[in-house]
Amino acid sequence: MNLREIHNCFFVGIGGIGMSAIARYFAANGKNVAGYDKTPSQITLDLEELGVQIHFEDVVKNIPISFLNKDKTLVIYTPAIPENHSQLNYFLANNFKVFKRAEILGEITKATFCLAVAGTHGKTTTSAILGHIMQPENATSFLGGIAENYNSNLILGEDKVSVVEADEFDRSFLKLNPNIACVTSMDADHLDIYGEAKALEESFFTFSQKVSDSLIVAKGLPLKGLTYAVNEAADYKAFNLKIKKGTYIFDVQTPTEIINEINFHLPGKHNIMNALAALAMADVYGVSLPNIKKRLASFKGVKRRFSYKIKTDDFVLIDDYAHHPTEINAVENAIREMYPNEKVLAVFQPHLFTRTRDFIDDFATGLSKFDEIVLLDIYPAREKPIAGVTSDWLLSKIDNQHKILLQKSQLLKHIHNSQAKVVVMLGAGDIGVLIQEITNQLLNNIIYDV
Repeated sequence: MNLREIHNCFFVGIGGIGMSAIARYFAANGKNVAGYDKTPSQITLDLEELGVQIHFEDVVKNIPISFLNKDKTLVIYTPAIPENHSQLNYFLANNFKVFKRAEILGEITKATFCLAVAGTHGKTTTSAILGHIMQPENATSFLGGIAENYNSNLILGEDKVSVVEADEFDRSFLKLNPNIACVTSMDADHLDIYGEAKALEESFFTFSQKVSDSLIVAKGLPLKGLTYAVNEAADYKAFNLKIKKGTYIFDVQTPTEIINEINFHLPGKHNIMNALAALAMADVYGVSLPNIKKRLASFKGVKRRFSYKIKTDDFVLIDDYAHHPTEINAVENAIREMYPNEKVLAVFQPHLFTRTRDFIDDFATGLSKFDEIVLLDIYPAREKPIAGVTSDWLLSKIDNQHKILLQKSQLLKHIHNSQAKVVVMLGAGDIGVLIQEITNQLLNNIIYDV
């Protein structure tokens, strides 16, 4: 495929975080870009401001006429799109060039020196940190979240070096051919796709075999490569951790030298691991350690990754994308580290019926650690309901007296009435939209500083 010969790019599911990064890339490179998504969002609004045509009703007549020329149009879709999607089936039936997002990302990056970040947890933050480090190197970075430094999921550079988030969902990362890669974690997830944890591990092993130059792995993973860890022996080791005014300060031992007093502003030791992985990849690539240190100090984070929506002496509201038990545990640990003496209310919207079913006991254990728990109904995304798999079932397994299942409309009143100083809203569904509404409503009564 010669992408230079493509004039039009149509995205089925353009509002997705990975899809929209590629849409931004093609728009920046002079292509005509249009697409469909189920609902409007801040992402679709931002794309429309770039001149991208977007509609929200799945009917063939909504496809712009100029995009009906199959010789000049590339169609890109996300695997989250249902099989009965009218527009996608029209393109398929009429022999358009139709590709999954991962295939196009592989095509864009195959001629670049590619740095890929894989892992069931941590890859979005790690790839955003790495993209920020590599920005002065003119790398183009495709991210799975909105980097606060750029207010974008695309850091646009040149076409010689790329940073990509390598997604294990649907085995998408096997479409990439990275020169340098890291694997942050390999916890069981996406069992609706893989069936069992062993199949997921085998997929990561296959990915590791595609790395041409250097593989970097969190210590303890069953893959061969350079290792990284916090406070234990590894090729890249972070140690002497301190917290001053909410900022981590730590030293790093690399295979060849020590760099002292790195400043990093994201809370939680899991984020030290993310920073260390990005540091290792950039170091292997050839970025100087003083430059890496400088970039780490200026990294502002990723939206919906421990994002402060309200932060005062009296009340804190945090937004986080955590939707797997491991991620929920990491958020809880970070909150206890930052607010050790405060009562914490967690609002959780489970994401997917299959994930809720597969990890029900782990979800219950992790959520039980908070002082108060509010559950919302399961966000189905691409799935149909499964009999018996409900938020009521999860609620019954949570070992905590201060728990309740609420509808979204009841949440604001409950937060107002809670004695919790710290509220964290967790999940990968439309809770990301809900928290903005809650924030706006709370700010009518709270003077804040963020």
